[in-house]
Amino acid sequence: MAEDDVQALVRRFYSLQSERVEAYRLFEEGHRAYLRSGPSYDFVRYRQLVHEITLAFNGISQEILQIKGQLEGPHGRADLAQHLRRIQEKEKEKLELTAELQLAKQNVQDHPGVGAHEQEVRELKQKLIQTIEAISEILQDFKYDSEESS
Repeated sequence: MAEDDVQALVRRFYSLQSERVEAYRLFEEGHRAYLRSGPSYDFVRYRQLVHEITLAFNGISQEILQIKGQLEGPHGRADLAQHLRRIQEKEKEKLELTAELQLAKQNVQDHPGVGAHEQEVRELKQKLIQTIEAISEILQDFKYDSEESS
């Protein structure tokens, strides 16, 4: 029965991760709409989107932390809990980079032809790609370790 509980926690984690992916999609879509509203920008609408996305990410993170606690405590799966801790750290980094990239993209739009802004966008995109790749690797390890024991 305990292994069934672990697998239920793993399934819930994947569901939350899917919700997080959808929240990022909405965040990006909202930012594109915000940039299209320039040069006057509809900041009120964008601020509301950021607020809603923040609430969604916070809820997802809190639930993943609860899953992590259950895995490392009652279920004795410190290995899986460790993967979740690493994913949470990388997801935090991804969100910070995403916000920085959005600001950088607005700078490019507001100040066309400024090479420093364009370079910043390129660098942030590269960091974001590396972070997403790191998340994918951790997810693979998590999947392997969670399937190995079932």
